[in-house]
Amino acid sequence: MTITEPASTPAPALPPLATRARSVGGSPVRDILAVTARPEVINFAGGLPAPELFDAEGIAAAYQAVLAETPARALQYSTTEGEPALRAALAARTSARGLATDPDDLLITTGSQQALSLLATALIEPGDAVLVEDPCYLAALQVFGFAGARVIAVPGDEHGPDPQALEELVVRERPKLLYTVPTFQNPTGRTMPAGRRAALADVAARLGLWIVEDDPYGELRFEGERVPWIASHDGARDRTVLLGSFSKVMAPGLRLGWLRAPAELRRACAVAKQAADLHTPTVNQLAAARYLADRDLDAHIARVAAAYVTHRDAMLVGLGDALPAGSVWNRPEGGMFLWARLPERYDTTALLPEVVRHDVAYVPGAPFHAGEPDRSTLRLCFVTQTPEEIAEGLRRLGEALRTAGDRS
Repeated sequence: MTITEPASTPAPALPPLATRARSVGGSPVRDILAVTARPEVINFAGGLPAPELFDAEGIAAAYQAVLAETPARALQYSTTEGEPALRAALAARTSARGLATDPDDLLITTGSQQALSLLATALIEPGDAVLVEDPCYLAALQVFGFAGARVIAVPGDEHGPDPQALEELVVRERPKLLYTVPTFQNPTGRTMPAGRRAALADVAARLGLWIVEDDPYGELRFEGERVPWIASHDGARDRTVLLGSFSKVMAPGLRLGWLRAPAELRRACAVAKQAADLHTPTVNQLAAARYLADRDLDAHIARVAAAYVTHRDAMLVGLGDALPAGSVWNRPEGGMFLWARLPERYDTTALLPEVVRHDVAYVPGAPFHAGEPDRSTLRLCFVTQTPEEIAEGLRRLGEALRTAGDRS
């Protein structure tokens, strides 16, 4: 007797991913880092601080003290707004830098990247316009795109967004916010002058606009005078969100950031954070607060900046031989990045595979643009490698670009 198996019924298709998950890609920088993870590659693509400059001993001592003295508190749930000791220390640092701040003005976040995500949740409806500088920090473009915003680049120059162009876009598009990294910008390394900051604050005050001022690099100054935050301008005080982070000045693995915002928006972000992760890890917050109490963070930052300026100078010395004739680049006064533009015939995205074959890498400039990309540009991070490695990396880059030029 033959037994016939019943015909199998195909499993029903699962419901699709949300539109935003299907329409927004991953980070091009992280994709490049995955491709160039081989140890022999000299990687100018990442935005990673130099690990040998971490104050590992001081951070370890802070964790040890917190876990020895207050283990129950350190390992327990915390408030969404953040640990009072850390908020008080950050408020004091912010006030000392010219922006009077109360601990209750701050919300602790899991890195300043989360702060951007919380702001997008609290402010942006699908279809809302968001204005960004051009070029713009990649992960901000990703956050705003994921929220369903219409991301519009504000035309500008080497000093940042043009105030007249901003005003015209605000009138025409009625955007929710302008996002900017005014000091040692990612990707260009440029710093917005005080007059330009005042002009942007004036547009926001007159026309009704949130300004999101992201400042992860501002303390890494090598030369020149500090420029006051946009948030310190009277017209912008009630409509500016200032973001900060320990990632570039202490250690990115702590995942500690913060936002300073007017009360109503800050409360909305706190509700969004409750839905996202309840609170930033208590032990990390307490350890950071202990570090600030026991150690001199400003002295540590000065040591880091003193090292980074030698790295920047090594890159500036070698770029003339590495890049084709007619290339231009800037001289950042601090931060981590340098921006270069090759002659117009070069496409740095198309060139990257050839460059990687020479065991060196950069980030093409095209992904940093919300609008029409400038395909001849590239970003170089100068802090992760030693000056000797930078010199060798630029030698390889020059060889790769010459090889590519010979084939074209």
